[in-house]
Amino acid sequence: MTDTTPSLYGRLGGYDVIAAVVDDLFAALLADPAFARFGSGRSTDSHMRARQLLVDQMGELTGGPCHYIGRDMKTSHAGLAISAEEWDTNMQYADAALIKNGVADAERAEFLALFERYRGDIVE
Repeated sequence: MTDTTPSLYGRLGGYDVIAAVVDDLFAALLADPAFARFGSGRSTDSHMRARQLLVDQMGELTGGPCHYIGRDMKTSHAGLAISAEEWDTNMQYADAALIKNGVADAERAEFLALFERYRGDIVE
């Protein structure tokens, strides 16, 4: 017997919804002066690469056909001194982006839990 439960990827609305959520998350982070240190000195291309990596990572983690080719989270965030407060604010922005894109409560919680699993690798 096979499991016919739709993946989170499908329940979210697929690639386009994930990309819109990531775009809205990044826009919120870029607009917040408290996060300026993460974007300063980076080219537009570097910002677009980071955006695409997160879209691909979330597409893969949610059960979609995407493939994440980036580094692990501990390596990617080492030395950034990301605080628990910054993490919490990021999660609030992520939740707001999910709400803005019409993601239902159950799927929002499941999506945010995918981020949360990396807290220990990202927060210093």
